[in-house]
Amino acid sequence: MCGIAGFINFQNSVELAEKANEIQKHRGPDYQGTWNDDYVALAHQRLSIIDLSERSNQPLEKNELVIVFNGEIYNYKELKKQLIEKNSKISFTSTSDTEVVLEYYRYFQEEALQYFRGMFAFAIYDKNTKKLFAARDHFGIKPFFYTQIGKSFAFSSELKTLTILPGFDHSINADGLVNAINYLWLPSDKTIFNACYKLNPGHYLSYEENGSYEIKKYFDLDNRNNITSDESKIIENLDSCLKDSISHHLIADVPVSAFLSGGLDSSFISVLAKKQLKSLSTYTIGTNSNDKKIEKMPADEKYAKKLAEKFNFDHNEIIIEPDILELLPKIVYHLDEPIGDPAAINTFLICEAASKKGVKVLLSGMGADEIFLGYRRQKALLFALKYRRLPNQLKKIIKLFINSLPVKFFGRGFRFARWSKKFISFAELPLSEAYRMSYSYYSKDELLELFDGKFKHEIEVLRDSHKMLFENKELDDIENKMCFTDINMFMEGLNLTYSDRASMACSVEVRVPFIDKEVVKYAMNIPGHLKFKNRESKYILKKVAEKYLPKDIIYRPKASFGAPIRSWISGELKPLVDELLSVENIERRGFFNPVYIQKLIENDRRGIEDNAYRIYQLLTLEIWCKQFLDTK
Repeated sequence: MCGIAGFINFQNSVELAEKANEIQKHRGPDYQGTWNDDYVALAHQRLSIIDLSERSNQPLEKNELVIVFNGEIYNYKELKKQLIEKNSKISFTSTSDTEVVLEYYRYFQEEALQYFRGMFAFAIYDKNTKKLFAARDHFGIKPFFYTQIGKSFAFSSELKTLTILPGFDHSINADGLVNAINYLWLPSDKTIFNACYKLNPGHYLSYEENGSYEIKKYFDLDNRNNITSDESKIIENLDSCLKDSISHHLIADVPVSAFLSGGLDSSFISVLAKKQLKSLSTYTIGTNSNDKKIEKMPADEKYAKKLAEKFNFDHNEIIIEPDILELLPKIVYHLDEPIGDPAAINTFLICEAASKKGVKVLLSGMGADEIFLGYRRQKALLFALKYRRLPNQLKKIIKLFINSLPVKFFGRGFRFARWSKKFISFAELPLSEAYRMSYSYYSKDELLELFDGKFKHEIEVLRDSHKMLFENKELDDIENKMCFTDINMFMEGLNLTYSDRASMACSVEVRVPFIDKEVVKYAMNIPGHLKFKNRESKYILKKVAEKYLPKDIIYRPKASFGAPIRSWISGELKPLVDELLSVENIERRGFFNPVYIQKLIENDRRGIEDNAYRIYQLLTLEIWCKQFLDTK
């Protein structure tokens, strides 16, 4: 796992490459290299995981091609063997996956992408044609930002690297801002700056010497195949598919460790990984008792500890008691864009603790909720279909009761009230709109009031783009419609984004076996009724897990990978909220209606509404503005 950057046709390209190595050094502390000719300069920051020798340092130049590569190709050994069988004249100078990527591109050009199984973002420069070829993995596990300034072009693993470019446009992208506020994150096709872009997952980019470039899609999850309807056979096949993925994700020349929340997904990954490893270190995060009271958070730590004892993990427990006032600006800086989900803090703290113990690789259970239907909001939409059939008078009584409930009283949070108020806010909307609202933090009218009537078009686009995804014509059941939407929006836009940026800030690689090309393709061909059955979310995955895990782990109440945000907003962060979200400060920034923001804060403090995440995102945005806009 590494960081990459490249600069084409800048007067100071070499200097920019050197600066990129400084800015992104946390992504690759083991070695920082540059390569240049009179047209392009490439930079690479290496975190040594496969082939630890100097021969695998990058940029890697070989026979007129130069590559900078970030990620892992888990099937590189098989691919290397197959390529040698096709062409015995090919020789390799290292045992790295990077060189395999380079030679596959030389042999197959863009068709090489069809062979790769892994997570990656890379660029290959042809010295003869002066063409640059770049690609991003199937689901956006690894990042790739790019921008064009006049006749110059640049790319990088982190957005902050591009903001130093001479002539970089720092104007805010209205679509990106509206998305960031509504969802707390930005979908894969948006950035927060007008003139900067992300290469979408499953796409490649070809840049020509004349300054033109072309982007094409190479991977499509829309295609569905008929698989057996036999539940027992699906369980058997899924079991085999998941074991194969986990086996591939263990390939490394350094020890591999794992996140362990004590929930189904991370427990499944950890137990199957341990079956193939002599030992496995695991890392769990917990909260103090006061934070649990306000958040009503389940005690993940006890489940993780129980599992660790049963399977003999080398277990490490981290209790969250950070100096949030000191940590928050650091997190905002590393996240690059205004992302208001405090789960990034958990990832950062776990990875920081693991890194101090010499850990470079952590396995994660991320992705299972998206592909197997594990989120509460997914379950809530299915329940909404039943709620709609209730008599109108009964629904009216239910709404009156729920709306009267406080979300917090005498410092104690009420999770039922939070969930119930959210549920009735979307339960009777059209399906695509209901699902979008289930993880939106504002209604259309609220967004218009928050933005003081601005960005009406962008607010409409936000709704329409979600509808196009949700109403995918190839999906014939609501369960897979939700899964498909989450894979293409929530998983890449939030979970993979904060996971990469927060972990790499600590020089730790996070691997996600559930977000494997073969696993996701198979999962998306499983009928929806086997993902939610007998009122059980992730039914089919749980049936596989019964072979390996105790049932009290498999069927325990779901816990989110969250931080005690409500406790922080009402406690340590309260003075910062009053300072940064004051009427004067909001008016000066010019994005929002300051009166509306004051109402959000007041209603949250009175326990009338649960606005903690809204307030946290507004706070995050203002800190981001101070770091990335006010210093320019």
